[in-house]
Amino acid sequence: VQLQASGGGLVQTGGSLRLSCVVSGRTFSDLTMGWFRQAPGKEREFVAGISRSGRNTLYRDSVKGRFTISRDNAKNTMYLQMNSLEPEDTAVYYCAADERQYGISRLKYEYDYWGQGTEVTVSS
Repeated sequence: VQLQASGGGLVQTGGSLRLSCVVSGRTFSDLTMGWFRQAPGKEREFVAGISRSGRNTLYRDSVKGRFTISRDNAKNTMYLQMNSLEPEDTAVYYCAADERQYGISRLKYEYDYWGQGTEVTVSS
């Protein structure tokens, strides 16, 4: 299974970005998906997750109301729309796939496959 994340970049505070993650090598609708991020010197943390059908989503508290996770199973692609970005959102963002569980996990060790990461920098 391969995951290819893209869409990162440099943006000012209050700006927006949309991340994409294209998945190949597995039936996409069999995968629960998630976005994680890792800032310099910090642990990788859960940002958002989405169920196999896309009907259920889960967010960390600090991004609720600003970020929206979605997926298009016909295109094997997951998205993260990020609005009202803050300097604290600066990190490398990773997409991840979980093939074992139906529920959305916040735990990084429960995800089986990872993308290479895309860097998001929010300037103040």
